[in-house]
Amino acid sequence: MTYETNSPEETEQLGAALGCIVRPGTVIAYRGGLGAGKTAFTRGLARGLGYTDIVTSPTYTIVNEYLGGRLPLFHFDMYRLSSPDDLWDIGWEDYLDRRGVCCVEWSENVSEALEDPITVTIDKLGENSRRITLEGGIALADLSL
Repeated sequence: MTYETNSPEETEQLGAALGCIVRPGTVIAYRGGLGAGKTAFTRGLARGLGYTDIVTSPTYTIVNEYLGGRLPLFHFDMYRLSSPDDLWDIGWEDYLDRRGVCCVEWSENVSEALEDPITVTIDKLGENSRRITLEGGIALADLSL
């Protein structure tokens, strides 16, 4: 499914719609360059899960945890990881066992370790416009905006 958004708020709205339907144990693999809108999408996803506090990029921490919604949200940045083995070294299996939602930025660096993710590809079309493609995982036909 492909959507076009024309502002960070619309990107967040799409993320929120996905957050309303994701199930425990869902892995979301992001693809998109710097400034594409991955964190904006995650802010919306967190809101859709019922999380109300601030959501920020995990660029320097590798993972941010957001608790307090209907499911825990674990937001990973794999930019600095060089192989899927590095993912296991940071405790990936422990996060999966917690049955929350794992969002993975720069997922292409660890794609071999991600089983059946929802892939969110964000292409920058202009200053604020984005083409966002959602594939795989749960039945995305249930997604309503």
